[in-house]
Amino acid sequence: MKISIITVTFNSVSVINDCLASVKAQKYDDIDHIVIDGASTDGTLSLLESKREQFATLISESDKGIYDAMNKGINVARGDIIGFLNSDDFYKNNEVISTVAKEFEKDSSLDACYADLIIVGKFNTSKIIRYVKSNQFKSGLFSKGWCPPHPTFFVRRSVYESLGNFDLNYHIASDVELMMRFLEIHKIKSRYIPEVWVKMRNGGHSNQNLKNIWLQNIEIFNSFRKNGLSVNPISFFVYKIISRFKQFYKRQS
Repeated sequence: MKISIITVTFNSVSVINDCLASVKAQKYDDIDHIVIDGASTDGTLSLLESKREQFATLISESDKGIYDAMNKGINVARGDIIGFLNSDDFYKNNEVISTVAKEFEKDSSLDACYADLIIVGKFNTSKIIRYVKSNQFKSGLFSKGWCPPHPTFFVRRSVYESLGNFDLNYHIASDVELMMRFLEIHKIKSRYIPEVWVKMRNGGHSNQNLKNIWLQNIEIFNSFRKNGLSVNPISFFVYKIISRFKQFYKRQS
């Protein structure tokens, strides 16, 4: 079973080495690692070219944003399963992809699987900032502010072919909309694996500042309307605040 891992990067020369190394270290042979670079100007492309043997596909060109780049990756992916690992993220250990493969191999009807994620210091990756613990999907969870951590979300390529890629009308929350569409609307069969798969550096695009957090939530509410889902704003934010508090509490446990 071939597994495609799509890494989107732009001016990531200081962090992408960890990402590439973590994919290369995986104890699974049939990996199709795709790197989509947005015409970086900081030396990222030169670094990628110097490590060209570590991944299957490299595309470097301007794009319309991160989700446009992700769609490019999906369109060239050759794997039966597709996952995403951002340029500043890396896998927690070298058995993540083999675990993913086993989940799909033992259940041919499984469409997606996902796990937990920890957010670590941007420069000190041994420092845990938050522990993003997920759970098994149940209908109605998205209206409570729930969403699987996207870098742990692996989906069959056939699901993208039948249900579509990332919607470019959303600039910050298209990953949330896509997972909502797959899980909440189309009820694809998914499984939660209660273990950490990914370490994410603090300071991601959607959480860079209060403005981006606000814009992300606006887009999420717009995606509810697009997909015909109703949501109570008060309940949504209460559940989201409680969830965020638990992430910090889990870090201390």
